[in-house]
Amino acid sequence: MIAADGHADDRERGSAVVDFVLVGVLVVALLLAVLQVAVYVHVRNVVVASAQQGARYAANAGVPAEAGAPRTLEIVGRATSAGTAAGLTCESVQEVDESGLTLVVVRCAGSVPSLFAPLGDLLPLSATGRSVEEAP
Repeated sequence: MIAADGHADDRERGSAVVDFVLVGVLVVALLLAVLQVAVYVHVRNVVVASAQQGARYAANAGVPAEAGAPRTLEIVGRATSAGTAAGLTCESVQEVDESGLTLVVVRCAGSVPSLFAPLGDLLPLSATGRSVEEAP
């Protein structure tokens, strides 16, 4: 309130600082949440593309199917970081689908690092890449 002399009432003094802090905390939390979603989507897309590339590599004639998983981790490590690649476990196997084609399948699982350290690795991630194996 404004007193008759034109000055703010003493009861209102300092309330702008409190309002700023409360709103500021909410804005920062919202910003961190948006950044975390962006990091999750980026890392997920990189891992999916890397699993597909690892499967294509292992499907080449003369390349063993087991070579797909290490290739996938190598690509993820180059695209993101060695820590992200170390947090993934990948396997590469041959499978036969219902039409009789032999496929190389690379499956990766792990978690996306959190921007807010106390949350840890709460964001699970799994990706699969498939490719038809070439005849020798």
